[in-house]
Amino acid sequence: MDDSWITVFSTNQLYKAEIVKELLFDHQIMAFVLNLQDSVYLFGDIEVRVQPADVIRAKHILNKIEI
Repeated sequence: MDDSWITVFSTNQLYKAEIVKELLFDHQIMAFVLNLQDSVYLFGDIEVRVQPADVIRAKHILNKIEI
């Protein structure tokens, strides 16, 4: 993985990020969850990232759902 992956979803709840990742996988979009939360105080974001070529499709799919 390199730094060219782009964040398409951000939350502070891990289960939401996992749901989004699985939804994108169901649409043949490779995605991964990057947990940037502090491990003690649990503040910070959890991001779902996709490759640049998939950003528009991913955002279109995510705009259709409510999470």
